[in-house]
Amino acid sequence: MKTENVKVLIIGSGPAGYTAAIYVARAGLSPVLYTGGQPGGQLTITSDVENFPGYPQGIDGPQMMMDLQAQAERFGTSIRSGLVTKANFSGYPLKAIVDDEIEITAEAVIVATGASAKYLGLSGEQKFANKGVSACAVCDGFFFRGQEVAVVGAGDSAAEEATYLSKLCPKVYLIVRRDEMRASRIMQQRVLNNPKIEILWNTETEEILGETEVTGVRVRNNKTGAKRDIPVKGFFVAIGHQPNTQIFEGQLDMDEAGYILVNPGSTRTNVEGVFAVGDAADKVYRQAVTAAGTGCMGALDAERFLAARELEHAHA
Repeated sequence: MKTENVKVLIIGSGPAGYTAAIYVARAGLSPVLYTGGQPGGQLTITSDVENFPGYPQGIDGPQMMMDLQAQAERFGTSIRSGLVTKANFSGYPLKAIVDDEIEITAEAVIVATGASAKYLGLSGEQKFANKGVSACAVCDGFFFRGQEVAVVGAGDSAAEEATYLSKLCPKVYLIVRRDEMRASRIMQQRVLNNPKIEILWNTETEEILGETEVTGVRVRNNKTGAKRDIPVKGFFVAIGHQPNTQIFEGQLDMDEAGYILVNPGSTRTNVEGVFAVGDAADKVYRQAVTAAGTGCMGALDAERFLAARELEHAHA
């Protein structure tokens, strides 16, 4: 197996990974970044980004990621296609295997592997991506203002999405599979007391309707078997996210959902020299701007870690 030694390895792209790369590269640390299974992250499947500061007219998601990549490369980041398939943080230097072919040893690692939205598995979810189907109300709700929409889910995320959309839309259908919600009591109360939100209990989504964009959803009542078509322009899937952190299990401390735990106010993990940024460590905000912010933090943390190590060795 081919081996390579690097100073800073960044695993994953997207706003967090690319921002980390910009800062690390400007510090003269020559980072190597592997883009992962979804180069550019979740924003590459978002057509219009209107809430990132500095773009008054909005920007195309893939274009924004290309701009960030070009900025990282301008300062000397080596950006490579490839998926880190294994990690070994049991010793120092830290090790990672890329595509089961290359072993990278690194003095510092920044994990920016992100998270993936969970979907129902309906064919229309892919067909109507960016044409009415979304997994982020804060990102895309603005495009549906004044129109009726549906949200599927029963947890806090679904309750938050429905509540947020009710400020923009005249009617929000909340599709709940069972006869109760998993959401916290306060979130349930907000939904139940909101006149714009209609909860469809014991209901499954069977099909997303439309030709070129969403025009409605076909739902089925689990108890009666009755089906009905609901005319909506937007269909928001809010059944949770899955952090892309499986390869770090047993090495990095995580919560029960798989999000990497970091020291409060920093990006430091339980392993010295490993820093976690972006959605891999954030289940609360999950925005491009917050991911970029933690990417900056991770780079500064890594830079300080390496500087402290050099100082220690100089005095040893």
